[in-house]
Amino acid sequence: MHPDFAVTVTCNIGEQAPPAHLILDNCTLPVVPLVRDLGVLVSSNLCPSAHVNDMIAKAHKRAYMIHRAFVSRNTDLLVRAYLVYVRPLVEYNSVVWSPYTVQDIETIEQVQRRFTKNLPGFRKFTYKYRLQRLHLPSLELKR
Repeated sequence: MHPDFAVTVTCNIGEQAPPAHLILDNCTLPVVPLVRDLGVLVSSNLCPSAHVNDMIAKAHKRAYMIHRAFVSRNTDLLVRAYLVYVRPLVEYNSVVWSPYTVQDIETIEQVQRRFTKNLPGFRKFTYKYRLQRLHLPSLELKR
């Protein structure tokens, strides 16, 4: 592999058969079904589900860590931490990977739904009421 390239692969977009072999600097480039470009996972069928699942896993971990790491139970502080550390994950480059399936949209919304439900005193309220009370838009509306 060429020393200037960290990892060079090809990802064929669409249904057509890929060319037999692509060679760069006497190295055959492997064909992969999924590639990360500028932080977004792009699949050969351009479906955003793989990126959504990857991003949601990271967002859930960060949201959980906020609840664990902050000793304060101040709701405003926790929401501010969420806005700074979690929401950028689910909003980054959303114009490119904007989900269109109901399952992906609900999966993304689940991050905020779970975070707001775990705030002190908010468990018994509906999601819509929690958002109103915290002055947060839904992630779908934000996109």
